[in-house]
This record gives sequence, structure tokens and C-alpha cells, in this order.
Amino acid sequence: MDSLDVVSMFMLGFLGSGHCVGMCGPLVFSFPGQTGKVLPHIGYHMGRITTYICIGAVIGSIRTGITTITGTTDGAHGPGLLPVQFGLLGVSAICLFLLGLVRLGVLREPKGFGWVTPDRFPGYRKIAASAMADKTARAMFLLGLIFGFLPCGLSFAAFARALPAGGIVQGGLLILAFGLGTVPALLLMGTGASALFRRFRKQSDILSGLLMLYMATLLTYRLASIMP
Repeated sequence: MDSLDVVSMFMLGFLGSGHCVGMCGPLVFSFPGQTGKVLPHIGYHMGRITTYICIGAVIGSIRTGITTITGTTDGAHGPGLLPVQFGLLGVSAICLFLLGLVRLGVLREPKGFGWVTPDRFPGYRKIAASAMADKTARAMFLLGLIFGFLPCGLSFAAFARALPAGGIVQGGLLILAFGLGTVPALLLMGTGASALFRRFRKQSDILSGLLMLYMATLLTYRLASIMP
């Protein structure tokens, strides 16, 4: 992982803002948006990004877990690690390629992305009621933690990129960059800027889709470079 990976993930979040405003905008309006204050918004997004980071860290640690179980050497060029690197890079590249085609409109978005709703999470109703009653940053943070688990094609692409990251820190850092990229548009909900993101959602989807294909290409190149 290098600085280009981090920048690419931030841009994936930022360029996908049209998608974020359309999909997550109603949640922002319904909860932190009802408070009329800035801190609840910040708390909400901190909670959402915290969940993203945890998921990214778990996904990023998969390689370490596999090498521990199999007893292979977790070195940069360890021969025992090559099958692990090959598999993770391959899965990640395929996922990014397919999700990129979804964003470009070539493929339909899988219906499974919508099967999880907030009320499926234990304690959601209580936390949501508390958030609307207290309207504090802490309450919105807890709500953001739950909403961070909601399935989304854009976040799935980010998680796919974190798969071959190589460790807990690397996976978490990549997803942190992605999460921060999604914040500006959602913080500007209700302003002319967010209306602009909604207006150009199609273009936003195209740009984020092209970026996913670019990431898939880079991973494929890395995959080819480690092939014996």
C-alpha cells in the first residue's frame, strides 16, 4: 500500500458523493439534519466512519490470519505467501471490476444490497428514539455506528480494495480515507452544494465506476507481477 492507494480511496468516496447523497441523504435529513446543529452531524459521521474503519481493519487482517493458520511466511516476497497474495488480489480485482461496471450502468446492482435495513439491528429502535430525543453528538455517534453496517455498492467496493491491504492498520487506513471522502457532500446536505451533487449523480457514478476499474487494473497488474 502506498500514498496513491490512500488518495485513490479518498477520491472514490468523494467522486461517489452523488451516490451517497441519494442513498444516505434521507438518513442524514431524518436524524442529524433535524437538530439544526453541526456537532450532531459530526458525531453521526464519526460513528459511521468508525464502523467503516473496523470493517476495513478486519478485512485487511485476512492475509495475516491466513498466513498464521497455514504457517506461511508473511514476508513481502515470501514464496509461501504467494498463493495468499494471488488469491486476495484476484478476488479484490474481480469485485472492483464488477462493481465498477455496476456504477457505469453496464450491470445491474445486486438486489442483495437492499436486504439489510436499520431495524434489523438489535437495539436500533431504542438508539434511534434516544437520538431524536437527545439530539446530541453522542446519540448521533451511536446511530452512525449502526448505519455504517448498511450495505452499499460504493462501500463494498472500498472494502474489496482493503482485502489485499496486508494488515489491520493498512485496511483501516484505506477505509478511513474512503470514509473521509464521503463526508463533504453529506455534511452539505440541504445546501446548494448537495443539490449539485444530486444533479450530477449520473456523472458521479461514471467517475466512481471508472475509478473502480482503474483500481481493478492496478491490482491485476500487481497480480501479474507476482506470478511465477
